[in-house]
Amino acid sequence: MKKKIYLCGPIMDEVDGHARAWREAAKQQLGRDFILLDPMRRNFKDREVDSANEIVEFDLQDVRDADLVLVNYNKPSIGTAMEVFYASHVLNKFVIAFSPFSFKDCNPWMVKYCTKILPSLEAATAYIREHFVAQHFGGE
Repeated sequence: MKKKIYLCGPIMDEVDGHARAWREAAKQQLGRDFILLDPMRRNFKDREVDSANEIVEFDLQDVRDADLVLVNYNKPSIGTAMEVFYASHVLNKFVIAFSPFSFKDCNPWMVKYCTKILPSLEAATAYIREHFVAQHFGGE
């Protein structure tokens, strides 16, 4: 059975479709071997009172359902940080991030609660394929 990966990263206030673009690239790179849980598949609007609780609850359910979490740590994001903490500290999930920040510029909380931080989406997806594709560790 394919493992599930939650695609975690900023959505609110992202520019020029970036929140969707990196997720689509991740799907292209990992979709053959994994089930990708994309929070943008839902049609909720940020900053609407009646959908705020639903957004958070559905995202937390995706984190619970996932085997791994792939994080776009391209800027500070309260929601991203909370999902990372929940996945890592509460659920003991493996959390792989990619970030343009050097180690000295990373927030200590992200360093602590991301299992691995790599410099690009491509490096992160290669790491995931190397360590979590079934045929690499005996198959299912």
